[in-house]
Amino acid sequence: MGEEPRYKRILLKLSGESLMGSGQYGIDPDTVLYIAQQIKKLQNTGVEIGLVIGAGNIFRGLNASDNGMDRVTGDYMGMMATVLNSLALKDQLNRIGVSARVMSAIRMDVVTEYYIRNKAVSHLEKGRVVIMAAGTGNPYFTTDTAAALRAVEIGAKVVMKGTRVDGVYSADPEKDPKAKIYTNVSYDEVLSKHLKVMDATSIALCRENKIPILVFNMTKEGNLYRVGIGEEIGTIVQ
Repeated sequence: MGEEPRYKRILLKLSGESLMGSGQYGIDPDTVLYIAQQIKKLQNTGVEIGLVIGAGNIFRGLNASDNGMDRVTGDYMGMMATVLNSLALKDQLNRIGVSARVMSAIRMDVVTEYYIRNKAVSHLEKGRVVIMAAGTGNPYFTTDTAAALRAVEIGAKVVMKGTRVDGVYSADPEKDPKAKIYTNVSYDEVLSKHLKVMDATSIALCRENKIPILVFNMTKEGNLYRVGIGEEIGTIVQ
């Protein structure tokens, strides 16, 4: 089993862009395999893993609405795109011997299970990775909000947000070389300073239910495992 996990059950939030690799859009199979391998390593410690993946590598409903598309239609298209990403990750997890399920908030019974909280918890208890797709099933809600909501529903002890940077910064570190990283920050500071962690609805939901948010660099090999066993890397919002 190796090291003991810090949290028995987690909700891992990944952006759709994390599946692109070095590409500009779409799904890179090698990158998805890398993510699956990192998940397997953490799961081997005994942690139960729920997942929510965004769709920015394929489609953004908000961006489409800015260009004249009906917002509701765009958001539903974005939800569909999260299912594509979820199926891709499930496939790679299965290939390396990890039992995984995709549960969608919108019924599409041929390719996914319908999301039912008790069934999702049952899968987790049986050692399966549960990928929760299609957001909340409602327009106007982001996948960040879906991640916070699912974390509350399944009883996750933390939301782990895997990003391309080392944590939460005072400004965008890819644009501002003077940006400073926070190691520990409060929900209220995130909201008042408009720090780019998750959207305000998801922050408020985590604050109300006392679920910490741990932001870390998912692109560095081993970081998911290190965070899972309690090493102090990244930024914790609590």
